[in-house]
Amino acid sequence: MHTLVLASASPRRQELLALLQVPFVTEPANIAEQQAAGESPVDYVQRLAAEKAAAVASNHPQAGVLGSDTIVVAGDTVMEKPTDFAHFSSMMQRLSGATHEVLTAVALHTPVGKWQSLVTTQVTFRNLSSTDIAAYWQTGEPQDKAGGYGIQGVAGKFVRHISGSYFAVVGLPLYETEQLLQQWQAITDNNQ
Repeated sequence: MHTLVLASASPRRQELLALLQVPFVTEPANIAEQQAAGESPVDYVQRLAAEKAAAVASNHPQAGVLGSDTIVVAGDTVMEKPTDFAHFSSMMQRLSGATHEVLTAVALHTPVGKWQSLVTTQVTFRNLSSTDIAAYWQTGEPQDKAGGYGIQGVAGKFVRHISGSYFAVVGLPLYETEQLLQQWQAITDNNQ
């Protein structure tokens, strides 16, 4: 396989991609991450993953570039990273005792083609008290997380049930990512 570039600065995505045992380098994508007016959550997360891959691919025309994005959706509302404690607290109150969706899109941009995958996971939280919410904020963990939580950290204790891909909620679905890489490898092998 040719060079693989992960278009991300996320240590979680780097750790997950390493589990696939393929060599890669990282280069963060510098794109604006803002939902367009009228853009559905599915279109939004897929666009961001594709834009990340395309932005970095322009610097690596002979490489495969993997872009990924994860969003948390409650109802029809995309829950971005919290801007402050009040914003975080309102998000946690909305997630408390309810089921929400986590959408993760993965895009692979290569010299021989482009592929994309979308994974939807249902996550159900237990009821959260104001003490739970305040204590979690104090850990520092929520500040850079979509939806204000990281399932792989302290917030794992809030999760009553998950239906779908745990790894997608963390930030990179392993099965789907490996499938994209295998498609690229198969086409590359056939062209040699």
